[in-house]
Amino acid sequence: MEKFEIMSDSSEDTSAFATRLGELLKPQDVITLEGDLGAGKTTFTKGLAQGLGITRNVNSPTFTIIKEYHGRLPLYHMDVYRLAVSEEDLGFDEYFEGDGVTVVEWATLIQDQLPESRLAIHIHYQGETKRQIVLRPIGQRYIQLCKELFE
Repeated sequence: MEKFEIMSDSSEDTSAFATRLGELLKPQDVITLEGDLGAGKTTFTKGLAQGLGITRNVNSPTFTIIKEYHGRLPLYHMDVYRLAVSEEDLGFDEYFEGDGVTVVEWATLIQDQLPESRLAIHIHYQGETKRQIVLRPIGQRYIQLCKELFE
């Protein structure tokens, strides 16, 4: 599996990188975000939202599971942390196959419900403000997306 990495020295760097990615996204793109609490998943999603032309404040949907935002494309922001023990089908397919971009935080908890093709991103602590962002494209669409992003 191909892998792309970038080091971020600050939340501003993380947001700027995510904004560039957001500008390249298309309908039905699915991004999964993993990382410890406080690693920067929501910061990353805020940057993606900027790249999608979303002006509303983006925050973690911890208690609602899914939040929708509208810009150039809709953004479906999911935090599935609270679904760790749920077998319930919450209709994620409707989002994955919809007309927007889906971001799933804690995606490994719903691994069997994720689409085969997606961009898996893991954010690792490297210090107080430094982060290693690892992108693993799954499927040809996402390999091309990463190549374009890292040109």
